[in-house]
Amino acid sequence: MSPKELYELSKVYLSGNQNSDESVQIEELVKVLHFHEWKYAVQNSPVISDQEYDTLYKMLEALELKYPQQVKKDSPTQRVSSDLSSKFPTVPHLVPMLSLDNSYNLEDLEDFDKRIKKLTNIDIEKDLEYVVEPKFDGGSIALIYEHNQIARGATRGNGVKGDQITANLRTMRSIPLSAEFSNKGIAKAELRGEALIRKDIFQKVNAEREDAGQEIFANPRNAATGGLRMKDPRQTAQRGIEAFIYQMGYAENEAGENVMDQFETHFETIQLLGDLGFKIPAQETKVCKNIREVFDFVKQWEEKREDYPYEIDGMVIKVNNLALQDKCGFTSHHPRWAIAFKFKAKQATSKLVNVEYQIGKIGSVTPVAKIEPVALAGVTVSSISLHNEEFIVSKDLRIGDTVLVERAGDVIPYIVKSMDELRDGSEQKIEFPKNCPSCASKLIKAETEAAWRCPNTLCEGQALQRMIFHVSKPAMDIDGFGKSIVEKFYELGFIKSIADIYDLDYEKIAKLEGFGERSITNLKAAIDKAKQNPISRFLHSLSIHHLGKKASKLIAQEIKHVLELKEWNEERFTQIKDIGPVVAQNVIAYFNIPENVLLLQQMESNGVNLTQTEEDKPLEIAEDAPLIGKSILFTGTLMQMGRKEAQSKAEAAGAKNISAVSSKLNILVVGEKAGSKLKKAKEIGTVQILTEQEFIDLLD
Repeated sequence: MSPKELYELSKVYLSGNQNSDESVQIEELVKVLHFHEWKYAVQNSPVISDQEYDTLYKMLEALELKYPQQVKKDSPTQRVSSDLSSKFPTVPHLVPMLSLDNSYNLEDLEDFDKRIKKLTNIDIEKDLEYVVEPKFDGGSIALIYEHNQIARGATRGNGVKGDQITANLRTMRSIPLSAEFSNKGIAKAELRGEALIRKDIFQKVNAEREDAGQEIFANPRNAATGGLRMKDPRQTAQRGIEAFIYQMGYAENEAGENVMDQFETHFETIQLLGDLGFKIPAQETKVCKNIREVFDFVKQWEEKREDYPYEIDGMVIKVNNLALQDKCGFTSHHPRWAIAFKFKAKQATSKLVNVEYQIGKIGSVTPVAKIEPVALAGVTVSSISLHNEEFIVSKDLRIGDTVLVERAGDVIPYIVKSMDELRDGSEQKIEFPKNCPSCASKLIKAETEAAWRCPNTLCEGQALQRMIFHVSKPAMDIDGFGKSIVEKFYELGFIKSIADIYDLDYEKIAKLEGFGERSITNLKAAIDKAKQNPISRFLHSLSIHHLGKKASKLIAQEIKHVLELKEWNEERFTQIKDIGPVVAQNVIAYFNIPENVLLLQQMESNGVNLTQTEEDKPLEIAEDAPLIGKSILFTGTLMQMGRKEAQSKAEAAGAKNISAVSSKLNILVVGEKAGSKLKKAKEIGTVQILTEQEFIDLLD
């Protein structure tokens, strides 16, 4: 069967529409799983999520349990998946490297806990100690040390033997070339670990590949596992791969006797490896007294996985006591004493069904991919922005393509790549439109921009988007006047421009379903409040190209009335620090259009403030202000004031608020539950770290 057919067949099984003949199901599932193992482990280009693979695997497992006489020798249930390659010689592991059983919720973990207690004859009501550590999303490796020196390194392979890649592993500075195992009476040891690339290094590697015209990696795992198998170790070294060591699998003395029994717990062996100079997940690992504590810990990590500098796709739970591990033993597939808690998938595949085109508030035309709905990181995704024509061309996207979709944390979904190997010839090339999807005007594109834009300032599509932005929180912040209400009022003819927002016919609105007296009163109050906004907000709300919050604030400090800008030239704008010619030209162009000036005058007659307020005026900062010349950042939950109030107080004291921890940061103010920013600031070493009270005392 072709890759396309095998992929489609796996989707059939996942949808529950498989062949009714169960003997045929076994044959088909074996073929499908072999295909997905090959895509994942050999090509480093999976086309389904881990959870989907697990579902297919469990289907086959259940059928084989029902029909044991039909279990095939080459069934994936009879061996672990293989990443063996013909490029390197294969070498045997001292102890098999098996897969892990998977869990996805508290019930799975509780079932695991019960199984362990049954296997080890422990009372079901008693607590059992577990070690929880990150499940790194990289390439598994095995290292052998003999007489304190690294002797050999290999990939996981098929679990029994792997590719010998010693020269490549020696290039990694996180792997010691020697370690004093002899101090513990160990002459030979086999260690387990994971080779992976830090997220920021991965971004750099992909940027370099893109500049060189090479295919970018779908994720850090692909970059790491591909780097492990480079023929030239110098190329491996350029990838920036690191290795975390998370287990001592085997240890023997000079006489060849197993000496693992000198250690009581798994956690003890990890601490030893750290003391010997190996990179271990020390801060990320916890000894939990029971399975409920395990669950709480893994859920904490699921929430903060995005802040962690390495990709992790779950947490691994292991029985801490090594003697109990021995009692539990192994299946042919996994150790019974360990299980992986898998986080919600960040990547999955789907089908690109169609592309629609949306017009933005400044006329930019954005292509939007419509895909078959897919679950990603806790939400169902069916629409994804394709940004611009260049993005479509660079990804070689076509209607009908199978695409790899990513949603990291709570960010907007993203198409990583198309799976061109799954094409069957029916896919259609995407033709970017030449005319505006709203008003049919011919689109234009500036040499310095990637987006095609509609030049018609009277375009209805743009007008609607400008109204949606105008009422939004970053602009005029009209509470309760959301996108759906703007669209409804526009459709009914209640509003045609942003000026109409301030001259609504509330009697007409009262006749609409869902608009009672209270909701109308609240809406009117929110609009009346917005009329008094500072002109910095007003300028930003006009959707003038490149005129953002900061530039609007700087300009508002220099004018008494918004319509003064009709008389300004480019030189007058660029006299303001941080205002460049592009912003100047765009604002001048806006005020040179009579319809725009008329719109502003109409808004003023409707009661909207166009005059400089106290909030618009520049802050007068004393020369001896306590934070003058300092950059500051707030992290965590502040208990005595809100974040905005704290930032305003910092500015009034002469500080500049910045958004990220870097060497340019002078002060970090730490509230409750501070996260990765605090850790990074400590690593930099030059950042002054203050509590909220210390910040207040400093101001006083």
